[in-house]
Amino acid sequence: MTAPAPLAPVDPEAGSAAEAVGTAGSRRRRDRSGRSLRRPGWVVYGCLAAVVLGGMFPLWWSFLIGSHHATILSETTFPWWPGGNFLSNAATVMDTVPFWRATVNSIIVSTTTAFSVVIFSTLAGYAFAKLRFRGSGPLLVFVIATMAVPTQLGVVPLYQVMARLGWTGELTAVIVPALVTAFGVFWMTQYLRQAIPEELIEAATVDGCSMIRTFYHVCLPAARPAAAMLFLFTFVMNWTNFFWPFIVLGPQNPTLPVALQQLQAAHFVDYSLVLTGASLATVPLLILFIFAGRQLVSGIMQGAVKA
Repeated sequence: MTAPAPLAPVDPEAGSAAEAVGTAGSRRRRDRSGRSLRRPGWVVYGCLAAVVLGGMFPLWWSFLIGSHHATILSETTFPWWPGGNFLSNAATVMDTVPFWRATVNSIIVSTTTAFSVVIFSTLAGYAFAKLRFRGSGPLLVFVIATMAVPTQLGVVPLYQVMARLGWTGELTAVIVPALVTAFGVFWMTQYLRQAIPEELIEAATVDGCSMIRTFYHVCLPAARPAAAMLFLFTFVMNWTNFFWPFIVLGPQNPTLPVALQQLQAAHFVDYSLVLTGASLATVPLLILFIFAGRQLVSGIMQGAVKA
């Protein structure tokens, strides 16, 4: 019978070194998990500054040209400083086109369609993500496939439908076709699949909640970040939409992009007036993002799914 091997002596310095390595490893893990408080370097701030300046340049250029007279582009390639004609050009724009009527029409169209898209897309997304019914997979694929069809292909039959309904020249012809979008359904379906655990729905069912109450008390609070993002995206898309409103609406009842198109004459385009109108049309969007941006970011952070 062999004698047991002698135990190796324990080195206290080696133990402390192992503890230090373990502590450093845990610190590295904390860093990788996003808990580090280290500030980003100058490269990150430089890239962010470049992106911000690139995004602000078109707005600055519009204001810059809009603050000068009509012949500024023929006199210099790039005017470095704003002129003093922006207010007079803005007054000319408001006198030339039905600016305020078009602004009210754009607000009505954009707000109505944004709310409608959020409501219907959330309902459809909840059904596709959490309800089990026959044909849900192929139906969702069909909805997503409609995004590949160009909008221009459906203009002629859609205009014929609106003409038979007597909606040409009315805002209803712009609002009704945009009440729900395939992108909104896809967006909410993908988000709700990850944001709502199955156990939460089962618990609500055990507590006696109906399908509508489960949607109201479970789905809507979880869908708030994605719904806010979808609302802003849809609002901006309808605010800047020109193609379909230009076809179906008349010059007496236009949206804002259609009204600003009237500033272009047949042989001469006054770019100072055109860019002044573009600057004025951007102001409501800036106000919306200023007031809704912080709530949007906080909602996204609260609704983030933890791994």
